[in-house]
Amino acid sequence: MAQDAVRHRSVSIRFACQLFSVSESCYRYQPQLNEENTVIADWLLRITDSQRNWGFGLCFLYLRNVKGFKFNHKRIYRIYCELSLNMRIKPKKRLKRDKPVPLAVPESRNECWSMDFMHDQLSDGRSVRLLNVIDDFNREALAIEVDFSLPANRVVRTLEQLIEWKGKPAAIRCDNGPEYTGRILMSWTAQQRVVYVVPAKAGQCN
Repeated sequence: MAQDAVRHRSVSIRFACQLFSVSESCYRYQPQLNEENTVIADWLLRITDSQRNWGFGLCFLYLRNVKGFKFNHKRIYRIYCELSLNMRIKPKKRLKRDKPVPLAVPESRNECWSMDFMHDQLSDGRSVRLLNVIDDFNREALAIEVDFSLPANRVVRTLEQLIEWKGKPAAIRCDNGPEYTGRILMSWTAQQRVVYVVPAKAGQCN
């Protein structure tokens, strides 16, 4: 407060010290880093500038083991904090993700079907699989198959039944599961002249 009074109120140092009951020697004291502390500070700034992901622990080990400094870790940490290096914000690691292709909205029935698998577990611990097939135009559930195993042959049989009931779709959208990428299903879609769509080519359903 005495320094603020001198700086902003244009009062003398002696008057400000008397006013705030502060000795002039205390007012004039400025903490100075000695020569060793200056060396430590310089190295800490160098390290943190080149190794932005290092915290105090790695900086301390580098100074002790690589540079051979014998300074106490408390002393180095005090200087580390005085330099506000402990306040650095670590950059967040961002996962690079491919931008998803927008799904085209069908304009009529049987333009594009979607099928997907789901998993569930019974009370006795056995796993069951569910195959869902929907019409993307109106989100109608065309089929729900439930069994302990749903191989590609079973998927083909379900699709053939749906074609008999609903007609043939122009395209079928599916994920990259083993049931969908096997030769049996891919050969069947080729024979049926149905466009086979995976997520990377979702725009094909136009």
